[in-house]
Amino acid sequence: MLPPDLLPPEFVQCIDGLRAQALSAGVDAAVFDRHVRHLTPDFTVLPLLDKQPEFSTPIWDYLSGLVDQERVDDGKAMLSTHAQTLSRVAAQYGVDAPSVVAVWGVESNFGRNFGKRPLLVSLTTLSCMGRRQAFFRGELISALQIVQSGDVEAQALVGSWAGAFGHTQFMPSTFQRIAVDGDGDGRRDLVASVPDALASTANFLKVAGWRSGEPWGYEVRLPEAGAGTVSGRTERLPLSNWTSQGIVRADGGAITLPPSTPAALLLPAGRQGPAFLVFRNFDAIYSYNAAESYALAIALLSDRLRGGTGLRTPWPTPDPGLSRSERRELQVLLLARGHAIGEADGMIGTLSRQAIQQEQLRLGLQPVDGRAGQQILRALRDGAPAATPPATSPATSAKVPIALPAIAPVVPPPPMPESGRK
Repeated sequence: MLPPDLLPPEFVQCIDGLRAQALSAGVDAAVFDRHVRHLTPDFTVLPLLDKQPEFSTPIWDYLSGLVDQERVDDGKAMLSTHAQTLSRVAAQYGVDAPSVVAVWGVESNFGRNFGKRPLLVSLTTLSCMGRRQAFFRGELISALQIVQSGDVEAQALVGSWAGAFGHTQFMPSTFQRIAVDGDGDGRRDLVASVPDALASTANFLKVAGWRSGEPWGYEVRLPEAGAGTVSGRTERLPLSNWTSQGIVRADGGAITLPPSTPAALLLPAGRQGPAFLVFRNFDAIYSYNAAESYALAIALLSDRLRGGTGLRTPWPTPDPGLSRSERRELQVLLLARGHAIGEADGMIGTLSRQAIQQEQLRLGLQPVDGRAGQQILRALRDGAPAATPPATSPATSAKVPIALPAIAPVVPPPPMPESGRK
């Protein structure tokens, strides 16, 4: 913390206004002064308000890292470890265990990745600077109310730059509305209590309109022509409309829902890729974070946790995406060729993409786009290491262009929080 005389005057003035607003919302003056009054703003969160991805993400890349065998195996282990809690949660909220665990896996990798930013610092900064200050002020006040209630201690409120925290990444205002005490200790703690997090997630889906015993949807097969001219989550038609066009389940199973059930057709990669009929429970998942690709990741992971074998229709690409273990392997191969990309952590960032571009140039691969796919992985597996590191070191220079071409279809970045969980 900086002393008040070293803080930007406009920030100090904003803090005064926040204090009055927080007190009027029931936050004790002592709580505000202790945790916010003299906070040093974190200016690094401001660019994230308008951050654009460095390159567009194909849907097959997005899903390959979120629904990989590693996450499936971990999820099945969590189903076993927390079977008693999940059974109780399913009975109370009507949401099946694989769906709840799939949210947990996508949101925080089963508690491994909470985020690293102190929420009160981020939210205070965003309450005083940048766009959407009113939204973040509401989240800051909710966070202070959580601390004041004793549910979660201030130092444990660590998460994303925008304020999501805990095992299943609730925003503070969503926590206030929906979080529940799943372990019976009198507190709602989504950070230290897995039962609280699992029960709260099930409660979120229930409030969002989850229908117990119904599927989120199915992968389907389209007829050769005719169907698929209308698609998108909001283009709902009676199920009978779709089946009458010749749409059937890709696995050959029966669609047992009533013919009047509202359903929508998703074609995330066009008619040549996997197609899905989705129902009300898909919308409930979508409300957790408003992006169809995100909801599809959770839906497909939940199917794998039920014992499903994955998609029947391949993605329409000659260069499929990489699982997280394959991404780590790719980075190990890049490191062995002298590229200073840091740790082989499976996170394909700027340095890894620059190194991939240089290897694509060296190996004569097209396009030279810095994308981590099966093509570059196979080439590096099969090829001998470069005799010397590339002339342009990605650690010190960026002479290789980073303007990467879009590959359709692309996945937009998750939307900014509006309401609900994020």
